[in-house]
Amino acid sequence: MTDTPARLLSLLSLLQTPREWPGSELAGRLGVSPRTIRRDIDRLRALGYPVEATMGAVGGYRLVAGAAMPPLLLDDEEAVAIAVGLRAGAGHAIEGVDEASVRALAKLEQVLPARLRHRVSTLQAATVPLTRGDGATIDPRTLTVLAGAVTGTERLRFGYRSGDGTETKRQVEPYRLVSTGRRWYLVAYDLGREDWRTFRVDRVGEPFATGARFAPRELPTGGDAAEYLSASMSGMKPRLELDVDFRAPAAFVAARLPRHLGAPEATGPDSCRLRGTVHDSLEWLALRLALVDCEFTVHEPAGLTDFLSELGARLTRAVARPVARQEEGQEAGPGQR
Repeated sequence: MTDTPARLLSLLSLLQTPREWPGSELAGRLGVSPRTIRRDIDRLRALGYPVEATMGAVGGYRLVAGAAMPPLLLDDEEAVAIAVGLRAGAGHAIEGVDEASVRALAKLEQVLPARLRHRVSTLQAATVPLTRGDGATIDPRTLTVLAGAVTGTERLRFGYRSGDGTETKRQVEPYRLVSTGRRWYLVAYDLGREDWRTFRVDRVGEPFATGARFAPRELPTGGDAAEYLSASMSGMKPRLELDVDFRAPAAFVAARLPRHLGAPEATGPDSCRLRGTVHDSLEWLALRLALVDCEFTVHEPAGLTDFLSELGARLTRAVARPVARQEEGQEAGPGQR
């Protein structure tokens, strides 16, 4: 192989396999001399690939972890596997899959050959994911278009469906994508409304990057998109003062509650108290408190105590009805059944 760039890519592909390669074997596979292999190894090192050499009669080479992340070379199967995995994670807003994952997916799909993009789409279309059902599913292509426009500072056009079902056309200057763990949101400057807006990505339809560049504006919160989203969402929910006693250690309770509710303060070795201001619905708060799996007493808000009382009575009735029917069946005579 006399083409140096092609030979370097082939050599790199071999070295990315987790094993040690004798220099003579590399030379035989690439059809060059051991001296050429040594020169090619030096070229890879100059490009930032940390190739380690071992001494000995034969000598060998292997790729090790370095201080920086050099470009990776993927074969077809590896590229398809990574793209499918990123699509599945991003499309279902799995907690922990954040902006970096979407950027990686956008970069990978940009350079995938058409034949591999087709394989990725075919695999995803033939797969049915088992999700928790408490978050909206998203077409990963929508995420990659939005992420590409954010990175390239390109204006976007898309259709948007509001919470009441109203369909509108929007043109925006995208700022950031934000994941809450259950949903994705786009923070952008809406040109038609001349103001900042947040858009649920699962309600975005047919996004199109126009190619028109723009100079990024400054967010009202000073550049923190997550903070802006939090403030925007808080304005749409009632403000509640939460005050709850738990009969469990503070660490136990904190591990089972969302962090935005605040940190409980220990009131004893096996008790704690949670106070704070929240912007969540009573129904959601009731379920979250019940999932802590310990005894608790609600002092505030009053509406939450009323809701828990009604919920407890409803659950008790749900358990009592089968028992009552069973007792009625046992008391009935043979001719009455």
